Amino acid sequence: MASASSSPLQVVREDSYVTLHYRISLASGEGEGQVFVDTFTGRPATLQLGSGQWAPGMEQELVGHAEGETFSFMLAPAQAYGDRNPELIQRITLAMLREHAGDETFEPGDLVEFAAPNGGRYSGVFKEQGADYALFDFNHPLAGSALKVDVALLGVL
Repeated sequence: MASASSSPLQVVREDSYVTLHYRISLASGEGEGQVFVDTFTGRPATLQLGSGQWAPGMEQELVGHAEGETFSFMLAPAQAYGDRNPELIQRITLAMLREHAGDETFEPGDLVEFAAPNGGRYSGVFKEQGADYALFDFNHPLAGSALKVDVALLGVL
């Protein structure tokens, strides 16, 4: 007879709530090995799978792993944040920039948050400024990048 204290380890399902440490780094190209986020040095993260907190391809890699496991996986751009979309690099008039971002003085590489007409928020990376425009890249910062993800599953519900 099994003792009451030896419960089976919980396995990640597509709708699981997980507590984990994770590290996302670039897996190839310029900046290979550069760490984008790392919770191993601080507090663990909690995710509700299926709620859009992570890209679906990233979440799928967690499914089937058990609480207590430590593992790594690689993702192609299409599985992670997608390929870079040249249509998401857009010129915005300086008047629109002032209206929606509240400013027009940015340095290349600055992440700028905009107010959307529906009340939402979205972000773009400032690239350059011309006489009457500013150029922004609205791709996710990791779009077009192959990623390495290191995971330590601490808890699964």
